[in-house]
Amino acid sequence: MTGLGNLIRRNCKLFFKDKAMFFTSLITPMILLVLYATFLAKVYRDSFASSLPKGMDIPQKLIDATAGGELLSSLLAVSCVTVSVCCNALMVQDKVTGARRDLTMTPVRRSTLALSYYFATIISTLIICILALGAGMLYLAKVGWYMSAGDVFLLLSDVVLLVLFGTALSSIINFFLSSQGQISAVGTIISAGYGFICGAYMPISQFGAGLQKVISFLPGTYGTSLLRNHALRGVYAEMEAQQFPAEIIESIKDSIDCNLYFFGTKVSLPAMYGILCGAIVLLIGGYVLLNLLHRKAKK
Repeated sequence: MTGLGNLIRRNCKLFFKDKAMFFTSLITPMILLVLYATFLAKVYRDSFASSLPKGMDIPQKLIDATAGGELLSSLLAVSCVTVSVCCNALMVQDKVTGARRDLTMTPVRRSTLALSYYFATIISTLIICILALGAGMLYLAKVGWYMSAGDVFLLLSDVVLLVLFGTALSSIINFFLSSQGQISAVGTIISAGYGFICGAYMPISQFGAGLQKVISFLPGTYGTSLLRNHALRGVYAEMEAQQFPAEIIESIKDSIDCNLYFFGTKVSLPAMYGILCGAIVLLIGGYVLLNLLHRKAKK
């Protein structure tokens, strides 16, 4: 364990010392927050307004809080995965620089080295994503705050789960990469595409029926929905307190992906947790298997 601890510290220090890598990872959530607040906030407000019956009067603060909660959940859903890909790039950089070869020539086991990359990525990504969560909450406090302490705790737990998911996914992807160009290409593809397939940029309810069914098989979709439910739970409670009809609230939840359906069957929150946790276990198992097969091939 001493060797593992030293390697984790080494990987974290290298990540934070690499100013280009660190600031790229840190600035990504901040840029997304600005872009969301500038451009997507209006889209979210219009989407929310379209789900309401004509002539229904609703306080502007509640509209802004709904759009803000959707914005915050979108920011975190994307950042937890894309930042982990960037943080985990050290795994590939060590191959490029030859540092990995030097490390494997020491008594350190390959399994210990693989675990060190995984845990160091979790730590680095969590630090950045928690900073992003704090920035998002400041924005939410400005436009409309309805969250309780329990909501904040659940939102934080969702961030942890999505970071574990993103780290496991990036570990498998980066396992096959061996050059700086490949890191850049994969990072660009994931940054551009993941937000769409997880429902962060545009609600899945606005996609075609066929695409909705395909996306319902992706674990990241349920992670986004968990974030949405916990970021907006207080908003829905306020709507109930203002005696909004139950069918209207359900319509709003459907329109912004708080309610997800798998081939017509509504997916419960415990089921979403089960899907996301199951995906994490499978991806970690795949990462372990890849390292075992690679070690046997080397022998």
